[in-house]
Amino acid sequence: QVQLVESGGGSVQAGGSLRLSCTASALTFSSYCMGWFRQAPGKEREGVATIDTDGSTRYADSVKGRFTLSEDNAKNTLYLQMNSLKPEDSTMYYCAADLARYCGAFSGLFARASWGQGTQVTVS
Repeated sequence: QVQLVESGGGSVQAGGSLRLSCTASALTFSSYCMGWFRQAPGKEREGVATIDTDGSTRYADSVKGRFTLSEDNAKNTLYLQMNSLKPEDSTMYYCAADLARYCGAFSGLFARASWGQGTQVTVS
């Protein structure tokens, strides 16, 4: 059974940086596309970024140029480097995994994914 454990959240001032980690078990990045979503209280979960099995990445317009996805295959860990953080980036961030070569649209991955428990990011 796929397990995803997020870490790296915290509190930071606007303009600062954080790196989120998602450590995965019972999967390999060569078979699973991966992604990050975020969800504020009372709002729908929204896609932030995805990475396909070939390394292709996709970012939401709101984070393009500020956030960067990467994978460490040896550690089975997905990273989300977040720079130039804004108060509106404050929310819970969730790691997602799908047994597919390509994640496709955020909405499709949302429907199919396995999820972690989330990590909180607060930007003041």
